[in-house]
Amino acid sequence: VARIDGTVILEATIDASGIVRDVRVLRSIPLLDGAAIAAVSEWRYTPTRLNGVAVPIILTVTVTFTLR
Repeated sequence: VARIDGTVILEATIDASGIVRDVRVLRSIPLLDGAAIAAVSEWRYTPTRLNGVAVPIILTVTVTFTLR
């Protein structure tokens, strides 16, 4: 098991129903990228509304891994 910590920055699209789509890595730590993408892909959001209509948005997410 690699004992690594650090921060991975991701960009994701949240679709009109609040589901995470199209996650991509903006700042990489190769051994942690997969875990960060997997975690963020499971998240669900309340849809963003513009003039009462649900719309997709682009979100930047910072995932920090810390050793204990």
